[in-house]
Amino acid sequence: MRRNTVKRALVAFALALPGAAIATVVAAPAAHADGCYTWKRNLYQGRSGDDVRQLQIRVAGWAGRGGIVRIDGDFGPETAAAVKRFQTAYGLRSDGVAGPQTFNKLYQLQDNDCTPAHFSYRELDDGCGRGGWSGGPQSATDTKATAVRTMWKLEALRRGLGDRPLNVTSGFRDSNCNKQVGGASDSQHLYGNAADVTSPHRSLCEIARASRDHGFSGIYGPGYPDHDNHVHVDSRRENNRDKSANRTSWAAPDCGVSTGR
Repeated sequence: MRRNTVKRALVAFALALPGAAIATVVAAPAAHADGCYTWKRNLYQGRSGDDVRQLQIRVAGWAGRGGIVRIDGDFGPETAAAVKRFQTAYGLRSDGVAGPQTFNKLYQLQDNDCTPAHFSYRELDDGCGRGGWSGGPQSATDTKATAVRTMWKLEALRRGLGDRPLNVTSGFRDSNCNKQVGGASDSQHLYGNAADVTSPHRSLCEIARASRDHGFSGIYGPGYPDHDNHVHVDSRRENNRDKSANRTSWAAPDCGVSTGR
């Protein structure tokens, strides 16, 4: 992880200045926060663009009970609500506007490779341990990008559980790996869109219940067949490339978690 506080401070200073001054300061190389992404303007309802899309990826885990944040580059009410929850979770002013304080917190959470602080490509890469992002139904590039979105939701879930560690026991699986472990034929794991998690500090039921508030439309845990030793979370409602309906499906009967509850 990087900790380039000087660069982040310059970004915050630049965003606080009038337009002409921003252009002067942001043009300097030191204005970049890190090797992943730097926001150069405040974002709020009505704005659109790739900078909004990048923000949505990072706050999608704050969608609220049963909700999702569409990664569409348009800053609408659902994005504003997620930004507010993110701000509240990290002790920032909760106004739904992504400005210097919000961006600085994201920079603190963001590694140079765009993964969040507490999760990595290695953790989400191939549940059978062979490595690589190919062998699924979509390109390796798209699968890896989907895994990044999964990680940011896991980061939000981790924060919601009191910043206690979450262990990923299975992430992306290629087709051979998925068959080897007996996964569903069109498993969300094949797309980098799912993770099986445990925690040494939180019960599986605590994880399953909390997952409802962090953008996961697929949750399976204790009481569901073959899920008594982990919690499966995924974003199936957002997957337009699989063969399944875009819907919410929650089932952890021993935890009181079911679709709509």
